[in-house]
Amino acid sequence: MIEKNKNKFIEIFDDNIQRDGKEQLKEYLSKSDFFIAPASSKYHCAFEGGLCMHSIYTYNRLLSIIQNEYKEDWQQKYSAETIAICGLLHDLCKIEYYKADLRNKKINGEWVQEPYYKCEEVLPYGHGEKSVYIINGFLRLTREEALAINWHMGGFDYRVKGGSFSLSETFAKFPLALYLHTADLLATYVDEKRG
Repeated sequence: MIEKNKNKFIEIFDDNIQRDGKEQLKEYLSKSDFFIAPASSKYHCAFEGGLCMHSIYTYNRLLSIIQNEYKEDWQQKYSAETIAICGLLHDLCKIEYYKADLRNKKINGEWVQEPYYKCEEVLPYGHGEKSVYIINGFLRLTREEALAINWHMGGFDYRVKGGSFSLSETFAKFPLALYLHTADLLATYVDEKRG
């Protein structure tokens, strides 16, 4: 499944992204743990290869949302490249973030070691903003792409929980951000098995 998802990701990436720096970004992804990393420590796609799978699901949902919203004129509003960049790359912040480890757990009165993913922040730059930072090291994002990726967590973003009103301003001015957040939610709660 990991190899199949990796090949699907690269196919979508290559077919849609033509921007300068794409080959360097693809090489970076291949050298990182992106294709084998989980998407979360214990929630959605919390297994080897989950991050790549989640990225494909999010891309598919984003494409579907845009096509449904704008019908046959969808490419006049957002390019296939923009949809691929936002859908596939929104969670690059999770690269080299989850580390496999063991922990003790009491089962039927006995302590046993079980595997789990611990979070180990190497680059404490935030979530969406960290993805933007990583992508911009390779590709030049448009303003709307950067804002969509930056705010893809929506109300789950710690900045919003801290009282920032920038999210609602972004959703009002840049609909792609709302579409990406919705696609991320649909991928997480509808397409993926949580547990």
